[in-house]
Amino acid sequence: MKTVKVMNTVIGDGIPKIVVPMVGKTSQELIEEAKIVANCGADIIEWRVDFFEEVKQIDAVISVGKKIRQLLSNIPILFTFRTKEEGGETELSTEDYVELNQVIISEALFELNDIELFIGDKHVAQLVSCANDKQVKVVMCNHDFDQTPSKQEIVHRLKKMQELGADICKIAVMPNNTTDVLTLLDATNEMQISFANRPIVTMSMGQLGMISRVSGETFGSALTFGSAQTASAPGQVPVSELRNILTTLHNK
Repeated sequence: MKTVKVMNTVIGDGIPKIVVPMVGKTSQELIEEAKIVANCGADIIEWRVDFFEEVKQIDAVISVGKKIRQLLSNIPILFTFRTKEEGGETELSTEDYVELNQVIISEALFELNDIELFIGDKHVAQLVSCANDKQVKVVMCNHDFDQTPSKQEIVHRLKKMQELGADICKIAVMPNNTTDVLTLLDATNEMQISFANRPIVTMSMGQLGMISRVSGETFGSALTFGSAQTASAPGQVPVSELRNILTTLHNK
């Protein structure tokens, strides 16, 4: 298994690393939030820029991004614009989505950049190429807030992310019953054992799927998402509780 190192954090080895989202709507909210998450115990901070009211003004995104980078100088940052189709807060055209991510990657402000699998292979290839040039790691992802696809489909999507050049492959799905949670865990295990040559990240969302957020070391998921203040997705556990659970499971 090839690991991914960002700053001093190694993804894909040992206890799953904890990612905590920032979801401030204004520059001031983001600055205050950055001060709080700096000491929350996270391994990685995710800036969910789709919550930012000025996200359509790229200069404003860069400006506040530089301030966040200064405040979180010792913590890796994942830049994420989550599209409306996959549960995000703001709608952007595909062209604007690509432009935003390409500009941010080119600025090389952050160590990690989220790219959605289904924006189209051509656009994905364009952004992956840009990220490789700037030595920014790509977290390629897919989110299904309605259902849990079949085991075969989950594995297929993760394999496609690998083929398209993701450094980290991520899928999040919504369970409608406990069988769906088992499907996600079974798919994770199969991907990890049979196909993965880089870190994968999987989760079953909501209260029903919460077990998937703490069992990554058993089944093969390298990251988990917790909350410091406001959760960015259903089922996120507060980071302090999450750390205790992960450590307990690791040591037993």
